[in-house]
Amino acid sequence: MRKLLAILFIAALVFGAWWIFFKDKSHNDGPKQQPLKVGKHSGEFNKSVGAVVTEYLSLKEAFVNADTTKIKAQEKKLIAAIDSIKIDELKKDTTGIFQSAQLLIGDIISNANAILKETDITEMRQDFRMVSENLFPLLKTIHYEGVKLYWQNCPMAFGEGKDASWLSNTEEIINPYLGKNHPEYKGTMLHCGEIKDTIQ
Repeated sequence: MRKLLAILFIAALVFGAWWIFFKDKSHNDGPKQQPLKVGKHSGEFNKSVGAVVTEYLSLKEAFVNADTTKIKAQEKKLIAAIDSIKIDELKKDTTGIFQSAQLLIGDIISNANAILKETDITEMRQDFRMVSENLFPLLKTIHYEGVKLYWQNCPMAFGEGKDASWLSNTEEIINPYLGKNHPEYKGTMLHCGEIKDTIQ
């Protein structure tokens, strides 16, 4: 009797193992098809946002060099790029992204236009800080799909305890607020700052 029970028990185990490991696979006609990775936005939309990032990075470089003529020329290019974002594509989203993006774009343009009216580099940098503070959440809100960007911060951009942030496409800190030709620090604070976040 014990032998019979042992044989039945072993048979049940073997059948159970076959069922778990082989039965499901017997109906498999080949490897499972993996879903294709598809971007959230169209190529046209991503290209328009990429143009904004390119103009912003060139503007940041002009601030690093404290070149007010180039800053103003580059600011106009940034405004044109912002105006050209294919934002209507976001209307299909039902989570309010379109409205949020509109508000942030409006704030970026407002601060960018303020730079065009300034003559003092420090005042221009204050407005650039606000352009950056609005561009960063804009890229996060629209689920930016371009090159990796680094959100960098200097704790003393406008003096002790007065920080400011900016976007960069490299990990290296090149500070647009203290820059190469700062009236007080010259180029000694060019690399002051740290990475706080990334967008990818």
